[in-house]
Amino acid sequence: MTDQRAELQHSNLEHFPITIFATIMGMSGLTLAVQAGSYHYGLGLGVANTLYYLTGFAFFLLLMGYLAKLLQYPRAVQAEWCHPVKMAFFSAIPISLLLLGVASMTRNIVLAEWLWMIGMVLQGGATLAVISGWISARSFQAGQLSPAWFIPAVGNVFVPIAGVSLGHVEISWYFWSVGVLFWIVLLALVMNRLIFHDPLPGRLQPTLVILIAPPAVAFLAWLRLSGEVDAVARFLINAAYFFTLLVVLQLPRILRLPFALSFWALSFPFAAVTLASFAFASGTGSMAHAVFGTVLLAVLCVIIAGLLIRTTQAALKGQICVPD
Repeated sequence: MTDQRAELQHSNLEHFPITIFATIMGMSGLTLAVQAGSYHYGLGLGVANTLYYLTGFAFFLLLMGYLAKLLQYPRAVQAEWCHPVKMAFFSAIPISLLLLGVASMTRNIVLAEWLWMIGMVLQGGATLAVISGWISARSFQAGQLSPAWFIPAVGNVFVPIAGVSLGHVEISWYFWSVGVLFWIVLLALVMNRLIFHDPLPGRLQPTLVILIAPPAVAFLAWLRLSGEVDAVARFLINAAYFFTLLVVLQLPRILRLPFALSFWALSFPFAAVTLASFAFASGTGSMAHAVFGTVLLAVLCVIIAGLLIRTTQAALKGQICVPD
């Protein structure tokens, strides 16, 4: 019996998925969105603080789990790195660090600096590694492309959100430029894939929601870099609103699909456009955008609650750490 339990534990560890770090992105986004809403309405930060510590603790546990997998099953990690979809989620680790760094800005500036620095270095390295893999001798098919490909390249636009406030302006400009450049490139490729090729497989359908995130995060980063809501900022936030409306039309179909960890792709994009709405309202005094932010925050809370329930149910049934 002991040997069987040990074998099961090893098997679960071997199949511990890199995609699980999307949960940290979602929880970090919820933390920042609740904090933004609390600031806007003059409320306390008790809920945001609780979410911040829970998210940090969850990130630590997941990171320890994946490092254990790397040590015991390096070939399984290599297989994920070579997978055309899963490789994109390796950037969820540095992005989670960057998001936790943003959330730490008002709580512990020294911790925020360290989280930002480590996240920035890892994100820069992940971007170079992933894009080098894309353009290497290896050939990808159109059917292997999905909105998840935005994560490693466009994830660079997260860097300026805390980087500018921490005094790293020029490096923040570099990351923002790279992120926006690849948003434009990948947006054209992804739209071509969605329009002219077979529909995304069922488990990848939730990644359509990722279309919202790049312009929303780029807007937040641009506000830090430019310091004002100008024409570029308005272009970015309205692009985010367009993709939000486009995704909302797809949600009824997506939500009917069987649950998978890829459903966590719904979480952070809605958090990003919520944050963008509150930031626009703060910068311009727009009541309409404050209402948008409030409605989106309510939707985000429902999404996260549903995802937590479904993930817990799947974990209890042993449906998470299993072979694809």
